[in-house]
Amino acid sequence: MSWKVTAALLLGCLSLSAQGLEAWARRLEARGISVSAGLWDVQTGKALERFHEDTALVPASTTKVVSTYALLKTLKPDSALETEIWGDLKDGVIQGNLIFKGGGDPLLVSERIWLLAQALKKQGLQRVTGSIVLDQSAFDGQRQPQGWENTTADTLPSVLPLSVNFNRNEAGRQAADPERQSRDTLQQILQETGIAIEGRAVPAGTPRKLLSWPSPPLRALVMDINKWSNNFMVEMLVRSFGGGSWPRGVKRIQDFYRTGFDLGPEAVRITDGSGLSKDNRLSARTLAIILRGAYHDFDVGPEFVASLKVIGGEPWKLRMKDPNLTRRVRVKSGHLDQVTSLCGYLQTLDGRVRVFAILLNGPSQDEDIWEQVSRWAN
Repeated sequence: MSWKVTAALLLGCLSLSAQGLEAWARRLEARGISVSAGLWDVQTGKALERFHEDTALVPASTTKVVSTYALLKTLKPDSALETEIWGDLKDGVIQGNLIFKGGGDPLLVSERIWLLAQALKKQGLQRVTGSIVLDQSAFDGQRQPQGWENTTADTLPSVLPLSVNFNRNEAGRQAADPERQSRDTLQQILQETGIAIEGRAVPAGTPRKLLSWPSPPLRALVMDINKWSNNFMVEMLVRSFGGGSWPRGVKRIQDFYRTGFDLGPEAVRITDGSGLSKDNRLSARTLAIILRGAYHDFDVGPEFVASLKVIGGEPWKLRMKDPNLTRRVRVKSGHLDQVTSLCGYLQTLDGRVRVFAILLNGPSQDEDIWEQVSRWAN
């Protein structure tokens, strides 16, 4: 079956049991909550239940379904982003500065920097006469995309092509000066592994590339993004996808869905890749079309489906603890102020697989969504 899925594949007749969905949705509407929801058969695309499934609402982190599948399909699961290390190395000494050129690696954490330092030592590096210098030229100067203006400041990731430890400090909060933190962390780890950083202003020769340090493969990055809903990581990938530009990265995602799924920008209305923007608008049917397409995509579908949270099947606690749903529901959730969303796949008691999406805008809670998901699954 072709991975190119059109909206027409998800049109169909409502099931006779749709009154259950409508009654649930009407109760939510009476509380001032806007609803877009639906359940479809994953094999045929037939709509089994739906309520305002074409109404575009703020999706929150279910936006990551849109961005991560497009990234996997376009770049392929084994692709990686590289950090380049440059310097004038002679007889174990860098004459001048040691330059780290960022390439958008979203998982440049202390543990991997330690391995990078070991790789530099294997090349004979013992001492740097100058300092650690960061080359951030891979991204343009835009500090945040459209739609982040009204988002909690500490939620907003500082997205720079050379970013260490997600640009967060030891307390887990956004670093006040992410570039300084990155330099300090790099210098500390290099020195701890026996590479001296002298920090002197000395004449330097022409630097050459000493090492290209790859990120983990995209399939592993997407796993972290969707399991943990990591905003920083997905925005790093979207900017890289756009050659350093958020608008170009978002447009490439939209172009992917227009070409492959016949979903134009009016259906995939996004301004970022994480869902932090409240300018984003998606409908339940748009999410279901993408999820169904990914499910049937032999090329990258298995990696995408595996990246979703598994109810009752993760090594950490999830909000949903219904033992009756154990390993029968795989989801991406979304939460913002006045936004609760959930989409993914469920397996019914008789073994059939469904694709579903629920978007709630208003004073809603997780329990409102899981009431309906549990009914669909059981």
